Order: sequence, then structure tokens, then C-alpha cells
Amino acid sequence: MSDSSLIDEIRAGYGFEGPALEFGAAVVDGTAHPDAPVRIPLAAMNRHGLVAGATGTGKTKTLQLMAEQLLAQGVPVFLADIKGDLSGMASPGEPNDKVTARSQDVGMAWESTAYPVEFYSLGGQGKGIPIRATVSTFGPTLLSKVLGLNATQESSLGLVFHYADARGLWLDTVADLRAVVQHLTSDEGKEDLKELGGLSSATAGVILRELITFSDQGADAFFGLPEFDTAALLRTAPDGRGLASMLELPAVQDRPQLFSTFLMWLLADLFHDLPEVGDLDKPKLVFFFDEAHLLFNDASKDFLDAIQQTVRLIRSKGVGVFFVTQSPKDVPADVLAQLGNRVQHALRAFTPDDAAALKAAVKTYPKTAYDLEELLTQLGTGEAVVTVLSEKGAPTPVAWTRMRAPQSLMAPSPDALIDSTVAASPLSAQYATAVERESAAEMLGKATQERAAADAAATAAAEQAKVDAAAAKEAEKARAAAEKAAEKERLAAEKARAAEERRKAAEPGMVEQVVKSSAFRSMLRSAGTALGREITRSVFGTSRKR
Repeated sequence: MSDSSLIDEIRAGYGFEGPALEFGAAVVDGTAHPDAPVRIPLAAMNRHGLVAGATGTGKTKTLQLMAEQLLAQGVPVFLADIKGDLSGMASPGEPNDKVTARSQDVGMAWESTAYPVEFYSLGGQGKGIPIRATVSTFGPTLLSKVLGLNATQESSLGLVFHYADARGLWLDTVADLRAVVQHLTSDEGKEDLKELGGLSSATAGVILRELITFSDQGADAFFGLPEFDTAALLRTAPDGRGLASMLELPAVQDRPQLFSTFLMWLLADLFHDLPEVGDLDKPKLVFFFDEAHLLFNDASKDFLDAIQQTVRLIRSKGVGVFFVTQSPKDVPADVLAQLGNRVQHALRAFTPDDAAALKAAVKTYPKTAYDLEELLTQLGTGEAVVTVLSEKGAPTPVAWTRMRAPQSLMAPSPDALIDSTVAASPLSAQYATAVERESAAEMLGKATQERAAADAAATAAAEQAKVDAAAAKEAEKARAAAEKAAEKERLAAEKARAAEERRKAAEPGMVEQVVKSSAFRSMLRSAGTALGREITRSVFGTSRKR
């Protein structure tokens, strides 16, 4: 195909009728053709895409120019700012000779412009409004990816989450999850652990150790309350432009799996909350997933399946996702197949692996007159090979493109501007301060204290019962002794009375004693003799007169 035919093909293939974003101008034999602009339809931005290229080839600037044009057309964007460079979107660009030359080369006007930006940070680690999530909503699948668990351990972690949900234990923080695992591995939780079946004490111990290491790395700051409402990412600015939500990540670059997985949580949460809308004239949000290879490294099958499903279905909810990485091979084939829009910056072929990746990347593009295998190794900084989906959903011709320059600052914004922007945000009051509530750690701690108090009370009651029993035994002994003494005394008294009665029965009475006495009998005889004489005298008249 001649050069003119190739330019005609590109011109026709990118001649869209509706609103579009401009990448730059088509290039043939090293010469840019301003009359053949390379663009992407605004309506195709929810068809997902890939921005790839080796370090230093211009991927970040491509993100910046795409985001600027989306914002200008009222579409909110989300950007993960890995190196801090993208914060410059909040500041107007600075004109220089390179910017002027590039503008003239591609035939696209350049105007210094600042864009509305909201700055975020993971858990307040850095400048920006803190974004937090509870461990419960983050879920076992994403958390397993962060912790580096194998498939068996991931399944076991899922059982722990199930146990917490069933028992009403809120997993707000990493400490809450640790408390649940510690409970399950304690003497008190052994029965609960048996109920879970597939969770062994050894696996629970592995999970616990990984969680402790995770906390030691400072991850506790990313989990908790208030949980970020991802609906805030869909806002627009008062002037009608879209709002750029920029997550600052330099402070957590030493935890790459954490921030990549956190980005996946944001995307999954959006997918969960947004209604189905079908194909729109323009997307509700475009999500740029930077350093995407970190998301897929060492990922389990379940995790990859979750990503694939989310990417496939979130398009119908009006959200476009662009993965940004060094090579197309960093993205699993099932996910890559869903990325119809491609911006491929230069690839390197220094090693056999690089050469194999280059050949694989070439095979993912439509047939073209360009020698892509050679071209992809010779692209200059700020150049890319582009193919996108047209308004009808068909792939456009492959176009070697010299990219236009971003209109905002191509360097970090001043700290003072970032600080004032954060302070002025209506979200600062809502999310700036972490909130604590009685969650799993406190609930289990309270239950442990209650059990300890109950055990102490039971022990005290048992000891008191022993004391009471001993006292009762002593009282019973004293009562028995008293009764025995009383009985002995009673028997003695009865014995004494009986003896007295016997004695009394044995002794004669006073009259009887007198009568029986010799004196009394003598007196009676004397009295009888005298009386007899007196009677005789009276009768016979023989009474002696004196």
C-alpha cells in the first residue's frame, strides 16, 4: 500500500461524526500528517482499552491528554497517580519550544489549561482525602491477593469471613480480622473452628501470621471507617466539566500489590452499586488502572475470574476501564480480549522474552501496511501505534500516531495548591477523620471479658459454697453436740427424778413413822391404860376422886 493510500485509509477510518478525543496526527515514514487526525469516539470510551509501553515512552502523558479531553466534555475520570506526575492536571501547562513544535507538527491548537481535580490518598497516607474500605467489603478474594495466599488458604479465609458474617462480627479493620482468627485458634474457639470444617488450625495460623505482617507494613491505615462511597467519583465540577479523581500513591509504592488491589476494590464497588444503562453517548466514568501488571501478578484463578467478569459487565453500567502497563502480555488473554481500544507505545526487545512479547503484541493488532514488529521498537517518545473501536464498533485502521501535548502542567502541582484543594473539598469533613465503632475486636474482647467475669463469679460462688458448706457442717456439728448434751442432761434429770421417786417410795411417811415409833406405841399403851381405867371407873362408878 502506498503512503497516500495509507493516509487516506487512516483519514477515513478516524473520520467520526460524533464527539471524539484527539490523540494526535497519523505518521507515515516519520512524517506527521495533520490532515489525518487519529481520534477515538467519546461513545467508545466505555469499551475499555489498553495503554502499553516501556518505561519512559510517554504512557503517563497519554493518560493525561485523554483525561483532559474527557473532563472538557463533562466526563469524570479516575487516575492512579503512581509517581505524582499527574497532579499537574490541577495547574495550567507551561508553554515551551517543545510544546509549540509538537502542536504545530500535529496541527492541533494548544492552550494552557488547569482542570478540576479532587486529590485522594489511601487511608490518608500522603496528601489527599483518605479513601478507606472496611475489611468486610474488601472481601476475602481481594485480601487473599494482597496477602499472597494460595488457593487453599484463600478458601479458608473465605470461611473466616463467612463465620464473622454469621456471628454478626463486623470486620472493619485488619485488627478485627486478626481477632476473629485468633479466636478461632484459641481454646475458646476450637469448637467454632470445628464447625467451619475446611479451616484447619494450621491454615488459620498462616493467615494470622500474614495479617500480622500486613499490619506491620502499615496497612492498618487503609482499612476502617468511614468507608469511601465510590459514587463520589462520578461527580462533575460546577462549570460542567468532569471532575478528575486522583489517587496519590507515591507514599505506598513499596506495597504495590496493596494499591493495585485497592484499585480493583474501587472498580468492583462501582460495579456493585451502579445501575445498568447500556450504551451511552458518553461514559459516566473512565477509570485508568495504572501499573496493571501488579494486579495480575501471582493472581489466583478466582481472582482473575472476578476481574474478567467485572471488566466484561461494567461496560453496561457506563464505565470505561483503561489498563496501563508495560506490555500487553501483562494482561491475561481473557481480559485483553475485552480491550478494544489500544494505544501502544514503544516496546523493547533486548532479551528473548522481550522478543516473544513483541511478537505476541503484534498479533493482537489488525492487519496493516506498517511493519509493526519493527515499528514498535523504533517509536519515539510521545509516539504510539493506535487502533480503537469506531462508532459502529469496528476496529479502526492501525495508525502510527504522534501524540499531542497535554495542556495542563506536565509535572507535579505545587504542594500548596494540593493542600488548598484538599482543604476546600466538601469531602474533607466527611472522610478526613477515622471513626471507630464496636466491631469484631471489641465484640470478641467484650465477650472474653464477660466469660472471664462469669468464670470468676462462678469460681467465687464455688468458693463461697465451700465456705458455706463448711460453716453449715460446723453448725450442724454444734447443733448435734448441743442436742446430745441436752439429751444427756435430760436423761440425767429423769434418772435423778426416778431415783428420788424410788427413794420417796421407799421411805415411810411422818405419821407412819410416829405411829410405828416405840415412843408412840409406848404412849399409846399408857394412854390406853389410863383411858381404860377412866372408862371403867365411869361405868362402874369406881372413879377415884381426888
